Amino acid sequence: MIEDGTGLLTIGELAKATGLTVRTIRYWSDEGVLTPVTRSAGGYRLYDAESFARLELIRTLRELGLGLGHVRAVLSGEQTVAEVAAAHVAALDAQIRSLKVTRAVLSTVARRGSTAEEMTLMNKLARLSAAERKRIMEEFVAELFHGLDAVDPAIEERMRSIAVDLPAEPTPEQVDAWVELAELVQDPEFRAQMRRVVEFNSADQGRGAAAGRSTWFPMRLVQLGGEARERGIAPESPEAEAIVREVLGDGDPAAVLERMESASNGQLARYRQLLCEVKGVPPAAAHRAEFAWVVAALRARAAG
Repeated sequence: MIEDGTGLLTIGELAKATGLTVRTIRYWSDEGVLTPVTRSAGGYRLYDAESFARLELIRTLRELGLGLGHVRAVLSGEQTVAEVAAAHVAALDAQIRSLKVTRAVLSTVARRGSTAEEMTLMNKLARLSAAERKRIMEEFVAELFHGLDAVDPAIEERMRSIAVDLPAEPTPEQVDAWVELAELVQDPEFRAQMRRVVEFNSADQGRGAAAGRSTWFPMRLVQLGGEARERGIAPESPEAEAIVREVLGDGDPAAVLERMESASNGQLARYRQLLCEVKGVPPAAAHRAEFAWVVAALRARAAG
């Protein structure tokens, strides 16, 4: 405190009283958030008790991560502390979401051993806007049904409802799943596989199959396969033939086998799993053993 009876403090004295550095206080003063009340005869900046309280508020706001613009708005009365805090919370939320995306991309790069080009693509896919993510999925589904007049409404509705998006607060695992899903649905080979599945469905409808049968039919086969496995029936046995015929009727086992295999490859299974991961729901049961029994039984019938 200068010895003139005014109770004013120099920057050095203010620094000693607050524990801040002279350099920091001088910088805030230069930026106009801590204006000196006057200057000494020698030109030194002087501050009063109100300046001390103001400095404590500045330090608190800065330690909470607020920029000088927000600090200046609070000190000038343009915004309340509550308003600035709310704005800062929103900014922090956005930063946290961005960090989660960054972490997910880097984790995927490390796990895959990706190249620089692959990392760039993953980062781009992960940071797409909600509208862009929706566009990718809608274009994928539109291509699957393009030019097909007869498709089971139950299948079409289910496919058109898959335009999944990341939640507002995605986990790193969900971001990772979305990146892989976006890569998959843009892969020409996978699109061709999915198109073939839809074409099989369209052919069924063209022959007058009942609505919903495309969903029911494979589920019924798998159910029967599970029951047969529990009873110890071998896929190539006469008992298995009777089970298959119960569902197929006079249908061609080779045609049904081709259709079942078209909808059961590894990429399609991964696609379904990724959809569940992005949605944050448990994956549907794969029924791999039951399906394998059905395929083996159909192959035995087709070969015979």
